[in-house]
Amino acid sequence: MFVAGGLAVGAAAVGLALASDWVQEQFHRFIAVWPYGTLLVTPLGFALTLYLTNKYFPNSGGSGIPQAIAARTMKDQKQRHALVSLRIAAGKAVLTLMGLMVGASTGREGPTVQVGASIMFALGRFSKRHQPGLILAGAAAGVAAAFNTPLAGIVFGIEEMSRSFEVRASGLVIGTIIAAGLTSLAFLGNYTYFGTSGAVMPFGFDWLAVLACGVVGGLLGGVFSRLLIVFSFGFPGRVGVLIKKHPVIFAGTCGLLVAVCGIVSGGTVYGTGYEQARAVLHDQQDMSFFYAPLKFLASILSSISGIPGGIFAPSLSVGAGIGADMAWLFPNTPIGALVLLGMVSYFSGVVQAPITAFVIVAEMTDNHNLMVPLMLAALIAQGASKLICKEGVYHALANNFIPKPAPEPELSPEPASEPETPAPSTTPPTTSA
Repeated sequence: MFVAGGLAVGAAAVGLALASDWVQEQFHRFIAVWPYGTLLVTPLGFALTLYLTNKYFPNSGGSGIPQAIAARTMKDQKQRHALVSLRIAAGKAVLTLMGLMVGASTGREGPTVQVGASIMFALGRFSKRHQPGLILAGAAAGVAAAFNTPLAGIVFGIEEMSRSFEVRASGLVIGTIIAAGLTSLAFLGNYTYFGTSGAVMPFGFDWLAVLACGVVGGLLGGVFSRLLIVFSFGFPGRVGVLIKKHPVIFAGTCGLLVAVCGIVSGGTVYGTGYEQARAVLHDQQDMSFFYAPLKFLASILSSISGIPGGIFAPSLSVGAGIGADMAWLFPNTPIGALVLLGMVSYFSGVVQAPITAFVIVAEMTDNHNLMVPLMLAALIAQGASKLICKEGVYHALANNFIPKPAPEPELSPEPASEPETPAPSTTPPTTSA
């Protein structure tokens, strides 16, 4: 069963990857002809996407990873089915593509996690298998197939999805990842997500860049997570009431602001940001100093709008921009090394999962020369992020999907009864000796 599930998850990941590339290509063709057309298309697209999400596919908004985490903790099958099902998987895929088609700064990797968890959960309903383990396996296989990073999939399952090592689920996770990985290899070949990077960092002054990237990336990642959590639980005051009352209008407003960011950046901040990150990593083009802040803002707006879409790829792209900006302070440090440090630092600051951060970046670039600097940057970034956001964004958002227990009814105190007057005794008093 888990082999069949792994094959299905791998096929879904490949299909979503190819479809994402195609819709982004169509969008860039559109803005090449009508660059200001996004001022109309993007806000309307955001509004329509959120309307369809809320009306027909509830619980499919956002990244999808919090839903998978919440589903693992639930005991009730109906509650799980509301978060991970084939209907949710289909809606998640279509609506994620809709967001990318109108320029949202989102990714497909988080949605692939929810799709993978949904596929494995659907298979698990036909048997009495350990269903939390199946959801974990599907989510981990989704990450592995989306990035072609099997080791990162395992680490993500342990560190982020379960935050523990489950012996009875370990074989299930590895087997599902192998099956999903084989499917990805069959269709896309053995590729590295960002291409092979041989960047090195000699020990010495350049290592100050590890501290700088870790602190800056961690703090910005914490800000991102904090804002996303605040808007998810409800922005305080009258503004929060208006957002909750008119979510579609708010999504359209976010889309309009994303379009403005896109126009100011020359169209570079739309979509996942994969092309920009890959180009600067291999020193194929210069990146504007304002790319990182504009991409950061576009990603925030896309995420708080509530439309389906992940934060994996945009976070890596923002981190690449942070690393490129660090070249102003460290001009003699290889740009590739700075970009990788920025990726790890910002991603670790957002998700507060340092092992996943440095493993996934090292594996998707096939670079083991920088393993120690990447580890150190990830730990520094996690510490800096916790100064702003105490809890990782995925687990914090997962609380939105876990039903709160009904409060126990308070028992009203019984009125104090007045002391009864003792009846007169008929027994004659006795005298003690």
